[in-house]
Amino acid sequence: MATTQSQDIQELISSITDALHKEHLTTVARQINLLKPAQLLKIFERLSHQRRAIVYRLLDKDLALRVFEGLSPVLQSDLVHALQEHDTTDLFNQLAPDDRVWLLDELPATVASRLLRGLDDDEREETSTLLGYPADSIGRRMSPQFVTLRPWHTAAEGLDRVQRRLDTVENVYYLPVIDSGRRVVGAVSLRQLLGADDAQLVETLMEPTMTAEVSEDEEVVARRTARRGQFAVSIVDHEERLVGIFTLDDAVRILEFEESEDVSRQGGVEPLRRPYLSTPVSRLVRSRFTWLLVLAIGATLTVQVMAVFEETLEAVSVLALFVPLLIGIGGNTGNQAATTVTRALALDDIQPRDILRVFTRELRTGFMLGVALGALGFLIAWAFFALNVGVVIGLTLLAICTVAACVGGVMPTIASAIRVDPAVFSNPFISTFVDATGLIIYFVIARAILQI
Repeated sequence: MATTQSQDIQELISSITDALHKEHLTTVARQINLLKPAQLLKIFERLSHQRRAIVYRLLDKDLALRVFEGLSPVLQSDLVHALQEHDTTDLFNQLAPDDRVWLLDELPATVASRLLRGLDDDEREETSTLLGYPADSIGRRMSPQFVTLRPWHTAAEGLDRVQRRLDTVENVYYLPVIDSGRRVVGAVSLRQLLGADDAQLVETLMEPTMTAEVSEDEEVVARRTARRGQFAVSIVDHEERLVGIFTLDDAVRILEFEESEDVSRQGGVEPLRRPYLSTPVSRLVRSRFTWLLVLAIGATLTVQVMAVFEETLEAVSVLALFVPLLIGIGGNTGNQAATTVTRALALDDIQPRDILRVFTRELRTGFMLGVALGALGFLIAWAFFALNVGVVIGLTLLAICTVAACVGGVMPTIASAIRVDPAVFSNPFISTFVDATGLIIYFVIARAILQI
């Protein structure tokens, strides 16, 4: 099914591209305005900057807004640069304040200032308030447009408040209940209001709700929201007064971005932040070159270690045969530990203060892996070479697996403690470190056992 949908999208793109090439804009307009927003989003992710802007101008106004809202902030920024100023201003005015902030974070300061000046006073104040919160805080991602209820309201009064603000708020399905000091005392869903008797008081309907402080990290709040399956969360200031709400769809959006960023950095690549086919080749090169340069410099450690133990390799040439095996196993063991611990940190399963527990668990895990792999390595090396070579390989695998697991588990935890992205300390750096360390362990054990 997914393959068929992908083929259909690709056929649409080919048809649209061909029509654009022949300048049959009427044909393109008729074709795209029959599509659903989800289909158009897939198409926009695969078009070049220039063609994306042309196709966007051919969309009906209502459909154009729905498509623009569905694009990632980076693609929105690309489209803003390609559109004429009056088109951009009109789009910007129709976005919700929190969506405007997502876009403004991607735009140059001059463009952002111009767009802000085009807003009316109330909209500009709401957007500027969100921009005033620290980067990566939940305050920048919350919506300041919501409907509140009081415990003494009746269900009929609550529904009346919702109906009067339908056109001015982003969300009416989650209704925070506040006291006279604007402190959150619970929440009511629209479904509960619709199913209640008109005279029933809100305080009899409301249920406890999760709150988050406005300065909390956006990823932490997003994970908490998704884990608890809540449709929305009330955001409060330092005095616990309600200032906004954060919805589940925004939580999913943040988590998707964070997951993509972590996966990229664990693989030694800077995140692209836009679909692959919409990314210029120059951006692909930049995303990879820096990391490759860093890893190449780090790999010189391995070369230096090999140079120091050159005499050992010359004395027992069979040792060179096992070098790829040993550094490969060491790197993979470290990467496995780092990936597991990084994921646990992201899910709040562990905290930086748990570093000793992480170290102990990885020490035991690495040791047990080393025993199993070391025994296998010993038997193979003994069978094909000699007993003393088997002992060297067995002990080296035991030591390398233990060290690699400990390093792989501890480094992301340290990174989190010093507020650095744990993914940065993961696979590429750990592989380089473990390669050099593993060779030192290997040759030290070889010299001791073989009396070189």
